Amino acid sequence: MRRILPWLGASTFLLIFFFYPLARILGLGLDWSGLREGWDQVVRLAGSTIWFTFYQAFLSTLLTLLVGLPGAYLFAHYDFKGKKLFNALTAVPFMLPTVVVAAGFNALLGPRGWVNVTLMNFFHLENAPILFMNTLAAILLAHVFYNTTIVFRLVGNAWMRLDPHLSQAARVMGAKPRDVFWKVSIPLLRPSIMAAALLVFLFDFTSFGVILLLGGPHFASLEVEIFIQSVQMLNLPVAALLSIIQLLFTLAFSVLYSRVVAKENVVSKPSLNPMRKVNTWRSRIIVSGMLIILGSLFVLPMAALPLRSIARFDPAMGERTVQTTSLTLDYYRELFINRNGSLFYVAPIEAVRNSLSYAGLTVLISLLLGFPVASALARPGRLERVLDPFLMLPLGASAVTLGLGYIVSFNQPPFNLLTSPWLVPLAHSTIALPFVIRSLQPALAAIPDDYRKAAAVLGAPPLRAWFAVNWPLVGRATLAAGTFAFTVSLGEFGATSILARPDNPTLPLAIYRFLSQPGGLNYGQAMAMASLLMLVAILAILLIERLRLPGSGSF
Repeated sequence: MRRILPWLGASTFLLIFFFYPLARILGLGLDWSGLREGWDQVVRLAGSTIWFTFYQAFLSTLLTLLVGLPGAYLFAHYDFKGKKLFNALTAVPFMLPTVVVAAGFNALLGPRGWVNVTLMNFFHLENAPILFMNTLAAILLAHVFYNTTIVFRLVGNAWMRLDPHLSQAARVMGAKPRDVFWKVSIPLLRPSIMAAALLVFLFDFTSFGVILLLGGPHFASLEVEIFIQSVQMLNLPVAALLSIIQLLFTLAFSVLYSRVVAKENVVSKPSLNPMRKVNTWRSRIIVSGMLIILGSLFVLPMAALPLRSIARFDPAMGERTVQTTSLTLDYYRELFINRNGSLFYVAPIEAVRNSLSYAGLTVLISLLLGFPVASALARPGRLERVLDPFLMLPLGASAVTLGLGYIVSFNQPPFNLLTSPWLVPLAHSTIALPFVIRSLQPALAAIPDDYRKAAAVLGAPPLRAWFAVNWPLVGRATLAAGTFAFTVSLGEFGATSILARPDNPTLPLAIYRFLSQPGGLNYGQAMAMASLLMLVAILAILLIERLRLPGSGSF
């Protein structure tokens, strides 16, 4: 009974707010009364939606590998100034909210972005010369921006652990450097490359915000089509059927990924694999070229966003095409103003307050549920090994499908929560809970049993012993876990786009609304809100990296 007790809270929570909504989706999608009509519509969509989902995921994964593998080689073999800073910088995009990434590329390459405005002013053009938004190229580039760090981490770490004696033996036997690379290194790295490719493909396959915000109405993946059918078309049976199809594909990819990771066995001797110094003209060209390419990919979209939020590009008086540039903080001031005096207008600052309140509740729920489970997993037995995989399932679930499941499940007694302000943080907690558990588990596992026994021998009650012994050792990990939950909630877009009420939008939803509306003021306010959200996300990521325990690993 004592081993079951720590699992009761999290298990009950996931049964009600994760497995039950997914079961309702399955029931709705397999309802025989509407199955035939719904399935006919799904078949009509299959020719475009399902095919495009696989097509864009495949292209995105291929491009990510083309960029990521040279970068992984760079970080695994060369030691250069600023390497740690640049390595941390490449991890930032993976945690940035989708709307921030979309706003960043919009600020750089959109119709009002820096590149187009510069070209229009320089060549006196009337229209933007680069048509980037609402194209497949925008989707692919954003996916590469997001997921390249996965290849850096998985393949780069494996490359650093390769036993250099194998390559040296091949060279002694007369193999050329090219043959050593293709016949020795690549076969040993193949499991890591496959694992990275499958993980990237899984993220691209379930992509929602990138395709919705950057692809526009011309492109619809399964995730986007579920959103359209459930929110815009109000066709829940078809949305449920599409959700089932996506869940089956996601489950298959997850199982395949787990098997590939289980087979990964890199022959490693890290102590014998020294880094190369950048002291020759060839190494300088390689390192400089790669840093320029990677810097352009990772830095420019993030730098363009705050710069665009303080730049005004308005036509001069009496002119329709000539634009003047000026610096201004008006877009930030406008966040507090209801300029039209509309009763239905929600000021952006209200969206900020909503996001902060939802994020605070998410942190509270996730920590209360995650601490007991992480404590149990710190000393795992047979029960913990059985239950642990079920706690990780929300990581592979579609946020849009989860939001749709909430609409279907919690619209009538005894769980009539659609009008409750708790619904959004409950959904966010479902997504954040696995991150919290994985952040706390290594810290709790690192506490020696002798400390607790010594406190008990000295007569300390269990609660006092916990605060006197455990808390000083897990305080940093708790702060990191809470920051993780806060960041996940602050940037969550998929489930929130379905669940949040129109009068209580979150910051990502407000950015999406302003980007969707015409006018320079709306665009500037979207840039300002996205810049604030990016700043908070980057600070949170840097805090997590600083507090993260060595050897705590990743997901």
